[in-house]
Amino acid sequence: MIKGKIVIVDDEKMVTSSFKTLLKVEGYSDVHCFNNPVEAVEFLKSNMPDIIISDFIMPEMNGLEFLTEAKKLYPEVSMILLTGYADKENAIRAINEIGLYKYIEKPWDNDDLLFNIRNGIERSHILSDLRDKINELEKAKKQLEIYSNHLEELVSERTKDLTIANSKLSGIINYCADGIIIIDSKGNIEQANPACENMTGLSEASLCKKKFQEIAFMGKFADNFRENSNGVIMGLTHESGELLLKDCYIRNSLGEGKIPVEINFAAINDEDKFVGVIRDVSKHKETERLRDDFIATLTHDLRTPLLAAIQTLKFFLDGSLGPVEEKQSVLLSTMLKSNEDLLGLVNALLEVYRFESGKLELCKTVFPVKDLIEQCYQELKPLAEKKNIDFKLELGDITDKTEIIADKAEIKRVIINLCGNAVNYTNKNGEIEILAKVQSGDFIFSVTDNGNGIPKEDIPNLFNRFSQGTSKKRSTGTGLGLYLSRQIIEAHGGKIWLESKLNKGSEFTFLLTDVVNEERQVING
Repeated sequence: MIKGKIVIVDDEKMVTSSFKTLLKVEGYSDVHCFNNPVEAVEFLKSNMPDIIISDFIMPEMNGLEFLTEAKKLYPEVSMILLTGYADKENAIRAINEIGLYKYIEKPWDNDDLLFNIRNGIERSHILSDLRDKINELEKAKKQLEIYSNHLEELVSERTKDLTIANSKLSGIINYCADGIIIIDSKGNIEQANPACENMTGLSEASLCKKKFQEIAFMGKFADNFRENSNGVIMGLTHESGELLLKDCYIRNSLGEGKIPVEINFAAINDEDKFVGVIRDVSKHKETERLRDDFIATLTHDLRTPLLAAIQTLKFFLDGSLGPVEEKQSVLLSTMLKSNEDLLGLVNALLEVYRFESGKLELCKTVFPVKDLIEQCYQELKPLAEKKNIDFKLELGDITDKTEIIADKAEIKRVIINLCGNAVNYTNKNGEIEILAKVQSGDFIFSVTDNGNGIPKEDIPNLFNRFSQGTSKKRSTGTGLGLYLSRQIIEAHGGKIWLESKLNKGSEFTFLLTDVVNEERQVING
């Protein structure tokens, strides 16, 4: 059995039961599940865990409140917050305010979850050992001051104790697989272990001549390491507690480029110093890449049987294989629609993979943009008419001679997605207006509706992968349409954005710069 006391809190019994079964299969025997966070707090008062996993939305006490109480009891214990996609902002706030180890979005991948649980338990042990050894040194220092009058008698005994403590601490630091680094409030490196030397390709002496900011790419966390007028790092303070940096890179001076890492900083007692644990996540990143490649291969192989099934069903429905009764026709039509929906999902997953892996190259051509817009409009018009929606098209100064340079198929995908969403989410008897225009060589396209609108807090996440509606209302789609649209527009060097007000409607707009075929415009002008 694997050692490690695990505490899981979720108000849904099915979730805690699934957790317990999964962890039992993996060899974890000391697992404690609670459906009430208040009961979990009482348990923690007399039981120290190695890792705590909590849901976000729970009655009586939400995940942030529960983990805050748990943090007061056990500041070194790794804590994981389970969130829905719309709660991601709260999870990030929790990491900054409470000092969580991780947040994991639902639904989670079991392998990724188990990986984080193992790392979290190991991290708790490392931080706890580091804290214990540092506290031992502090206590030893105070004892030496108290017994200063008997220094000669005590020096031998205390030296021995300190040697043992330092030996244990050095063993932890020197043989730890993770990089351990100590910096001051200005980012100056004061100490680094051998693992950190291996990551950077620099000796400890060389590292101690640098600032942490010089050896790390911190991406979106760079603002945390901005310096004030006194040169002090603004985002790393004793008041902030821990700081977790994800999706960061360490520079390697031996020509190995950048090493992907996760870094966790914690303040060292009352000193003006911080200890950072640097974990190399290269293998984890490679595992993610292999998983994505597997998904891409699987979805690609699904297309052939799906296409065959769809064509066969069409043969039945069009009478090519003989007459079909009305009841049979209804059933076959349902099967056809389901297979077509599944094919659409497979194609969307493939497109996501191609964009994210950089394997999709745009096929740009010069084409009349008016024909494309009108074609999309005509395809969606019957759907709008079914809901009695006033479906308007305004082309401004765009004529039959107006041409743009872009990937026609991909731009059509974006237009169909934006307009299709407007039709789907606009109530009956509503209004939708499509506006397209060219301006100073740029092409601008927008879709405006008078639907229910989108909450302001949800707008920043709407173009992310698997974003489903809002925190108040979920859609039944895949959450890939707007994500793909953003990828396509940004691949063209353009921008896409949303303006929306609750109960008033939304306006989706994208801009493609310098795409209008000016030569054709002048010749035909």
